[in-house]
Amino acid sequence: MHTRLGAKLRRLRAEHKLTQAQMAQRLEISPTYLNLLEHNQRPITASVLLKLAQRFAIDVSSFNLDDETRLLSDVMEALSDPLFDVHGIKAAEVKEMVATSPSIAGALLTLYQAARGGGSNEAHETPSTDTDATPGELSYLPGGMPSEEVSDFLQANNNYFDTLERAAETLWKEHDLSLENLYQGLVRVLGQRFSVDVAVLPAETMADTLREYRPLERQLRISEMLPLSSRVFQLACQIALLGWEEELAALTARGKFTTHEADLLTRTALANYFAAAVMMPYARFHDAARDAQHDLDVLQHRFGASFEQVCHRLTTLRRPGIEGVPFHLIRVDVAGNISKRFGGSGIQIARFGAACPRWNVYDAFATPGMLRVQVSQMPDGSSFFCVAKTINPIGRQARARPIGARLHRLAIGLGCPLSYAKEMIYADGLALDDPKIVTPIGISCRICERANCPERAMPSRNYKLVVDENRRGLSAYCYP
Repeated sequence: MHTRLGAKLRRLRAEHKLTQAQMAQRLEISPTYLNLLEHNQRPITASVLLKLAQRFAIDVSSFNLDDETRLLSDVMEALSDPLFDVHGIKAAEVKEMVATSPSIAGALLTLYQAARGGGSNEAHETPSTDTDATPGELSYLPGGMPSEEVSDFLQANNNYFDTLERAAETLWKEHDLSLENLYQGLVRVLGQRFSVDVAVLPAETMADTLREYRPLERQLRISEMLPLSSRVFQLACQIALLGWEEELAALTARGKFTTHEADLLTRTALANYFAAAVMMPYARFHDAARDAQHDLDVLQHRFGASFEQVCHRLTTLRRPGIEGVPFHLIRVDVAGNISKRFGGSGIQIARFGAACPRWNVYDAFATPGMLRVQVSQMPDGSSFFCVAKTINPIGRQARARPIGARLHRLAIGLGCPLSYAKEMIYADGLALDDPKIVTPIGISCRICERANCPERAMPSRNYKLVVDENRRGLSAYCYP
C-alpha cells in the first residue's frame, strides 16, 4: 500500500502538538524521512500506517486517499461554476486547499450546495421509489437536499451494512426460505410472523402506487404491474420495516442527518438494502458472481432478479475477508441527468451536472437493450472496465401505458478498475492492454483536462480559452 497523504500526517502531528523530531521518534523513522512524507515527496507505506495506528490509536481508514480525491473532485466541480470565473481560481490552488485544509474545503462545498438549493434552475428529482432500488437508489439532488446527505452516507459506508446482511441471513434460517419459492416464502413470513395479508391488486386500483402497507388492516397491497422480481423485493422491504426497526434506526442514527426527511430516506434505503440481501444472500451471490464471471444474465436468472437489482447488489459485496470486485454504478436518463451514483471502484462521478458524454452509459441509449462495453481512462491515468445497458423501469409507469405513449428509458452503467476486468465475462477476448480500445473520458467538461476533446460541450477551467475566428478546432472551445 502506497499513499501520499502528507497533509493528513501534518494535521495529526499538529493535533498532538509534536515536533517532527518527536513524531519521527514515535514512528521509528528519521526526522528527514518524516519531513519528506509530510511534503508528499515519499509515499506513506503500509508499515508506517501500522505504526500510526499503534502509536496514535487512529483508524487507518481515516487515512483514506479516496476520500481526499473525492473531496478534491467535488470542490473542483463546484468552483467550475461560471459564478466563480471572475476570481481566476487555479486548479493548483484548489488542490493545496483540499490537501492542507480539508475542513475548510468541505465547508465551502456545503455553502455552495446550500446556495444551489436556494436558487438552482436545474431539475430536481424526487427520491426514487423504483422497484429495483437498493441503497444506491436514492437520487443525488444538488443543493443540500436530504437525498444528497443519504448518498454521501452510503458512500461513506462503502455501500455495505453488515448488520442488515446478518439480519437477512437470520431470516433465511428461521423461515427455511429457498430461491425457488422465495415469493411464497416471504408471503408466509408476513402472514405467520407479522399477521399481514398480501394482496396483488389491479393497476386501476393501485394507480401510481407500487406498494402500500395499511397497518390498521394488516394488509400489504402490491400492484399487478410489478414483475415477480419487484414483488419479491417489495415483500422483503416491508419485512425489514416491520421486523428490524431497531436495526434500521441505529444505522440511520449513525448518519447524523440534518433533517427528518433525510432520516426517513435513509430508513427506506436501508430497508431496500435488506431486501436485496434477502433476494441475493451474500455468500451464495458472491460465489455465483465469481463462478459466472459476473455474467449479469446468469445472475438475473439464478436469483430471479432484475438487471438493475443485480448491478446494485454487486456494489455491496464488501464483507471483510470475502469482498467482491469493487464496482461503481451510475444511472442516467436520456437527457444526461444522473439519478443514481456510487463510486465503489474509485472512479469520480460528476456531482453537480451531467457526466462525460463519452462514457458508454450514454451510448447505451443508441442501442436499447444491448450491453455496451468500454475501457475508459480518466485524465489521471486510472482506467476502468465498464458495461452499460438501458432498462425500462416498471416503477415509473405503474399504470398501463396507452398506445403511442412515450417509453421511459434509463441506462445503468456498471464498472470496475481495469485490473479486475478479467473477472468479468464481457472482457473475454479483448486485448485490454491495447491502447486503441481505450476511450478517454473525464468527470465533466468544466473540469476536464483534455484540451481538445471533440465532444467538449463547455470551456474547461484548466486552460485559458483561445478564440480564433480564422480557425475551427475539434470543438468550439479550443486551447493551445
